Amino acid sequence: MDDTSRTTAPLEPTAQRTFAITIRDKGFWLLVGLMTLIAVIAQSIGPIRIPLGSASIDLLPMIWAVLIALIVSGQRWKPLPVDLQHSANVMVSVAVLLLVARMSLTMGPNIPTIIAAGPALLLQELGNLFGPILLALPLAVLLRMGPATVGATFSIDREASFAMVVDRFGSNSPQYRGVLSMYVFGSVFGAIIVSIIASLTSSLGIFDWRALAMGAGVGSGSMMAAGVGAVTAAHPEATDEIAALATTANLIAGLAGVYIGVLVSLPLADRFYRLLTRRRRTEDAAKPSGTLGTSQAAAVAAAVLDVPKVTLPLWNSLLVLCGASLVVVIVATRSFSWNMVITLGILAAFVAAGIGLSKLARGKLPAIIVVITLGMLLTSPISPVAGWLVEVSSSVDFLAMITVMLAIAGLSMGKDLPMLRQIGWKIIPVGIVVIGATFLTSTVIAEFVLRAIA
Repeated sequence: MDDTSRTTAPLEPTAQRTFAITIRDKGFWLLVGLMTLIAVIAQSIGPIRIPLGSASIDLLPMIWAVLIALIVSGQRWKPLPVDLQHSANVMVSVAVLLLVARMSLTMGPNIPTIIAAGPALLLQELGNLFGPILLALPLAVLLRMGPATVGATFSIDREASFAMVVDRFGSNSPQYRGVLSMYVFGSVFGAIIVSIIASLTSSLGIFDWRALAMGAGVGSGSMMAAGVGAVTAAHPEATDEIAALATTANLIAGLAGVYIGVLVSLPLADRFYRLLTRRRRTEDAAKPSGTLGTSQAAAVAAAVLDVPKVTLPLWNSLLVLCGASLVVVIVATRSFSWNMVITLGILAAFVAAGIGLSKLARGKLPAIIVVITLGMLLTSPISPVAGWLVEVSSSVDFLAMITVMLAIAGLSMGKDLPMLRQIGWKIIPVGIVVIGATFLTSTVIAEFVLRAIA
């Protein structure tokens, strides 16, 4: 470790700007209208299959949703106001919880499947550890990204990765600039890449659908959702089981990811990088890394980390997200049932309970764990309402909910496009390999374990 990095203080954000938005604001309804319209258009386009010899790629409605929304929010003629994009970002976190709540209702009936796959669920987490390091890190070294390689390739860099790298290397380090680069790239393109890779891998017919489902439980909520959608499209006969296994795998990754990152993957990536560059480390250190310079990193860090605090009442988000989901589900199924309304009301209650209990616990109890636990318990064999809840909730297709979630996510991404132009082209192939390697390695490990315990 460079001793000078220890003395480098983390970048301190300026005074945080705050603003409030409610259903009384015209901008709020512009956001809601765009989200719903884009999701409906995407759902109406439907899936498009691209044959690739014996394999194929399914471009699902969720892909059209995020692409259309990204274009709408980031186009230069009349881009979506930045404050509305930040508001959309707040709604994304609620949309993810709603989606997880729907997917949690598949877990109770599939507890035997989850238990039977237990060893595979635990060991596939090794894919999150070794996949990016073994495959993406050598590519980044080959492209001469310099020490930024470590930050960009030790994991699918999400929010927790910033703290890990700052603690070990400092916020002015090239490793920190690597994290920023991968974070921005993954935020914009992560869901699309996971969907395409999962679709292509599923079409090969060489992996058990359970292994594919576990591999889909990677990265952020949007990446997991995209992976689940692609695997489900290839194996519609196991829709609920795929959702249950992916949700469980994602939960395990979330709980273990911080500890594995701090204790194993970040030190391992650093040592592997030093091993591969031992003959030209001085030369690389003197050259630009191909990701971000110091001044660029400061600007990107300010944009990524120093976001305004948006006050958006939870019930406002739940109301419009459930309403948009209802419209898109009706379009997807070409039917209406009061069970749809009941289900979305139950999911909203789960999310409200999860966020409420998390606040009471001062953040020590993540809302997502509360939501998943509620759904699993209420649909488990011990629940007196399990049969009724499973039947009622089957009216709401969670793939349609994914389309809504990625529509609002896309509307929050336009502000990230200028940052994307700053990070350099080298992060594109490296980022694709980081995301793809995580999914593929987890899937391969899960497949091997499933065959071993069969």
